[in-house]
Amino acid sequence: MKIVTWNVNGIRAAVRKGFVKWFNKYKPDILCIQEVRADEHQLPEEIQNIKGYHKFYNSAAKKGYSGVAVFSKNKPIKVTKKLGLKRFDNEGRLLMLEYKNFTLLNFYIPHGGRAKENLEYKLEVYKHVLKLLKKIKNRHLVIVGDFNIAHEEIDLARPKANLNNVMFTPEERQQIGELLKTDKLLDSYRFKHPKGNKYTWWPYFANARARDLGWRIDYVFISESMKKQLKEAFVLSKVLGSDHCPTGINISL
Repeated sequence: MKIVTWNVNGIRAAVRKGFVKWFNKYKPDILCIQEVRADEHQLPEEIQNIKGYHKFYNSAAKKGYSGVAVFSKNKPIKVTKKLGLKRFDNEGRLLMLEYKNFTLLNFYIPHGGRAKENLEYKLEVYKHVLKLLKKIKNRHLVIVGDFNIAHEEIDLARPKANLNNVMFTPEERQQIGELLKTDKLLDSYRFKHPKGNKYTWWPYFANARARDLGWRIDYVFISESMKKQLKEAFVLSKVLGSDHCPTGINISL
């Protein structure tokens, strides 16, 4: 099974840049997207007409903001949209799909603000994420999305210059560590590529993408119990259409 996650930075803009052509060619079994920035009725016709997929959306109350979606070939047993934190839930940042053999969670974690004005909110979100994971018992987990944190120095091009910047502060990096530890999760890409330094997001300024001055802030985490089923983990850095690129796994489920 091929599971892919991608922050599309606005689905309508992504469609204009070739998203549907890529989707129809790549054909993942499950595609999770973040930062949809559109209500379901605003989605381009090309998205609505993609055949062979069950489609799930969680839009923000604020128009043109945030939002997540999942396209799945298999129909889940149950779909949940709430984390239990009012601001987060109003921003449409979670879809949890329960299947027979595993549970999939698609997250769009808030950035934190360039001046750290929303950092406290971001850290509160992680507390609620950890609480949610502790409630999910005896289930294989696949947790994907834009987590807006680079975990280790290898996960960004310029770690020394960003030690005190949002997305790489010690308190943020600790959240990824707690996430991995609390529910015995694996960072699938790092597990398969211990020394790999592919990135999933690049700033728009200073020609950063062409120079590969990026960050790996989009992840696919899986339960440690599934590591023998993990065939590959990949980053599709050449796929354009957003300031992020797709990343994903091939796993036997």
